[in-house]
Amino acid sequence: ESVAAIKEIGATIGQISSISTSIASAVEQQGAATQEIARSVQTVAQGTQTAATDIGEVNRGAAETGSASEEVLNSAKTLSSESTRLRAELDRFMANIRAA
Repeated sequence: ESVAAIKEIGATIGQISSISTSIASAVEQQGAATQEIARSVQTVAQGTQTAATDIGEVNRGAAETGSASEEVLNSAKTLSSESTRLRAELDRFMANIRAA
């Protein structure tokens, strides 16, 4: 009876050892998975930062383009006014030449 009990205890210890090994392996795999997730999160965070920086640069470029367009429009208006004034001066000059 004692021998049978000792054999049963030995078998139980073997099962516990096997279960402990499985648990240790699972914990190790979870640790590796957690590290991979952390690396992925860091990569995504860096990508997000890069995208935010790029969007900021696009916004600045759009603002600069808007300002440049406004300057071109103002220059075109000034040129149109000067052209109209020059045409009026030329018409007066030609009228004076014809009258002379």
